[in-house]
Amino acid sequence: MALQILAAQCSVCGACEFECPNAAIKFKKGAYRIDPSLCTECEGFHDSPQCVEVCPVPDTCVPARPAA
Repeated sequence: MALQILAAQCSVCGACEFECPNAAIKFKKGAYRIDPSLCTECEGFHDSPQCVEVCPVPDTCVPARPAA
């Protein structure tokens, strides 16, 4: 499963982009976005997702909702 960034809560600080070991986070169209095809929730690199750990705004990097 991948994570997503809630754009309405994102402070656009950029901390998550530099911590992602898979380069899954990019700044596009005025917001940070996580490419679900690249996100592994840091499995194999860290014990927990680094975007969640470094984000200064709680509950901004959250599990992605399944496509409807």
